[in-house]
Amino acid sequence: MTNADYTSSRSAFPIPSADMLSQLPTQFFATLVQNVNREIADGHDVINLGQGNPDTPTPPHIIRSLQESAENPLYHKYSPFRGYAFLKDAVAKRYKEDYNVDLDPETEVAILFGGKTGLVQLPQILLNPGDVCLVPDPGYPDYWSGIAIAQARMSFMPLLESNAFLPDYEAIAADDRQKAKLMFLNYPNNPTSAAAPLSFYEDTVEFAIQNQIVVASDFAYGAIGYDGHRPVSFLQAPGAKEVGIEFYTLSKTYNMAGWRVGFALGNAEIISKINLLQDHIYVSLFGGIQAAAAEALTGPQDCVTSLVAKYASRRDAFYEALSAIGWQAPKPQGSFFGWLPVPGGYSSAEFANILLREAKVAVAPGIGFGSHGEGYVRIGLLSDEQRLQEAAERIGRLQLFN
Repeated sequence: MTNADYTSSRSAFPIPSADMLSQLPTQFFATLVQNVNREIADGHDVINLGQGNPDTPTPPHIIRSLQESAENPLYHKYSPFRGYAFLKDAVAKRYKEDYNVDLDPETEVAILFGGKTGLVQLPQILLNPGDVCLVPDPGYPDYWSGIAIAQARMSFMPLLESNAFLPDYEAIAADDRQKAKLMFLNYPNNPTSAAAPLSFYEDTVEFAIQNQIVVASDFAYGAIGYDGHRPVSFLQAPGAKEVGIEFYTLSKTYNMAGWRVGFALGNAEIISKINLLQDHIYVSLFGGIQAAAAEALTGPQDCVTSLVAKYASRRDAFYEALSAIGWQAPKPQGSFFGWLPVPGGYSSAEFANILLREAKVAVAPGIGFGSHGEGYVRIGLLSDEQRLQEAAERIGRLQLFN
């Protein structure tokens, strides 16, 4: 056999595949990106409101911190397995200042490679094959991924407009309440943009204790609330740390999506289990990124205030433009998403395809977030006001709301 025989990328024998890979859900956002890129490749000007990728840069003082930290030889070595203490201290201080929540940096904080990593890891840490996890519907699709890898079973909690897009715990089947070991919650909510009051989290703690269910609060949009209302952290509810954890990320608060810095916060036993798994997978984040992340958390917070004001201004301008074309919906309470009803006669996927094909505006069909997402599309406030208004005008020309 010659060397040339080894240059082909085709396998010389059948490559085995774990059963788990075939059980993974379809990566919804990957398909959405492919459709948008196809239109762009054909030369069309697409206004992409379908993704959740912040469109403004990381604040300059955070970037400068990384630049300076990158020159520190200490950070050229392996980081401590569970991250630097200064970063854990920083997020604990931020939670104390913003939410009056006390966290022990050493035992109640885990550093993550982005919030998504923790969301996918947690079911693998807590669930065995066949165990039940309560999942919001509609909800962030990556909750499903970790559950599938754990070979556990999902029980969906409908989020209905009639209940302010909060789950109704009394409506959960008795068998699922008894078998469930984990529950995901997410407020401000992706995709519905709903916010949760403290009373809801108080009820959640009681429900979790009664049914011995671990609560996982996804607080990715925790900094983004409107009309003078700061989003409530699950950890503000009395007893929250006794039943669960909260996932926090710098991606949205500081426009650091590509930096991949997240945290799990709360119950010490769960944090210990997360750290144990990560000891076998990672050697923590690059130290320079940890230093810059600490600067983000402890440095000037006016960048966060300005960012939220920017999203609020975009929200108001866009929803005014939507109202002008006859597309009516309540304004978002939090996050940088809007949750808009589909006009009669269309499924969410059909309507999204029409907008992309005929208006060159990309939105995310609600069905991609679960069966109870049908009848809605999600939009992101991730373009400037003029571009958002142009999107509304393009959609209006289709005369779908007359």
